[in-house]
Amino acid sequence: MSMVRSKQDNWEIMVGAVVVAIAAALAILTHIWPQIAGTSGYDVDAKLAKTDGLAVGSEVRVSGVKVGSITALVLDPNNYLATVHMNIQDKIKLPVDSTLQVMTSEIIGNPYVAIFPGKATAMLPSQGMIARSCGSEDVMAMVGRVGLNNGQGGCNH
Repeated sequence: MSMVRSKQDNWEIMVGAVVVAIAAALAILTHIWPQIAGTSGYDVDAKLAKTDGLAVGSEVRVSGVKVGSITALVLDPNNYLATVHMNIQDKIKLPVDSTLQVMTSEIIGNPYVAIFPGKATAMLPSQGMIARSCGSEDVMAMVGRVGLNNGQGGCNH
């Protein structure tokens, strides 16, 4: 067995190293780009009693379409409610009577925030608060709600 590498071996090693370097650079760039570029859009908040599984970066959706993301989760030590800070795209304006609910796309999926736009003509300002919100719901609560009252109840929107 010869320990001498051929030009072909050297070429393959070099190409492999370049591919790994590009993949690492892309991973780093996609992770830090929001901090470098800053976030465009406007910020809104909501208070929730239960935020199971939400994290910074979780999606905010309207009608199933991503319109923003969670920027911070902060627990209020006085009332034990979590304040969910979200950044919403500038082009998406939310009525002041909108409702928010924590949802999961699948049985074991990533939770996200669903916003159900209200009918008011006034829009939430930057740093506005979504007053009507519901936290996440566990599977047993959903089964009970469906079994007892045909799926009605829970968060009203």
